[in-house]
Amino acid sequence: MNTSAAALLEQLTPLMRDAGQVIMDIYATDFDVTKKGDESPVTQADQKAETVILAGLAKIAPGIPVVAEEAVAAGNIPDVSDRFFLVDPLDGTKEFISRNGEFTVNIALVEHGKPVLGLVYAPAIGRMFTGAVGVGAWVEDKDGKRAIRCRAVPAEGLTVVASRSHGDETALDAFLGGRKVASRTNAGSSLKLCLVAAGEADLYPRLGRTMEWDIAAGDAVLRAAGGRVTVVADGADLRYGKPGFDNPHFAASGLA
Repeated sequence: MNTSAAALLEQLTPLMRDAGQVIMDIYATDFDVTKKGDESPVTQADQKAETVILAGLAKIAPGIPVVAEEAVAAGNIPDVSDRFFLVDPLDGTKEFISRNGEFTVNIALVEHGKPVLGLVYAPAIGRMFTGAVGVGAWVEDKDGKRAIRCRAVPAEGLTVVASRSHGDETALDAFLGGRKVASRTNAGSSLKLCLVAAGEADLYPRLGRTMEWDIAAGDAVLRAAGGRVTVVADGADLRYGKPGFDNPHFAASGLA
């Protein structure tokens, strides 16, 4: 897996940047916002970026099924087996609409229910996180590309990162009860998982609804950096390819 995973990351990185450029071109315009059947917002950026990604994956990895957010919303759900891609072309649509820059492009490869490779690109802030389990994890930004790793929790306590657009403060307070917390901060989209992977945060509890494509790429980066994502109810590792592709409440943490 290691050699092929490293090569696949190299092949997918330009595709991520292409999708990011499509998104940024629309970000610079007075774009329209519509609603999907579940009342969640969608823009041209979601749809055009997904088109770019699907075309790229068909060339780079033909034959591997792709579960992509906008395609699923349109009723196009492939049969998935032991190996498939999960794609969220624009995670953080609400962040995109509010123009705070905290939105991401996400591609993950899932094998046997586990995310083994992921790329998360935040084009507005110029950060690309990549990782493959057993290979390593990296961030690339204005300072270049460097390896990242989860950190041990500092003596002063946890840095907790929470969802900017989907916060439930009462549930979060209850979850954190009894833990030593140094600081709490908010971030949008799958960046939260990557902040834990990079040692910039220690814990990301998500006590609300998410879909597999929202978090699979960030989960892969986190696992590659030594962390894990566990189900709040039973502490088991979160798995993928579930019926309906929706997630239970989970917590992402460093140094598994």
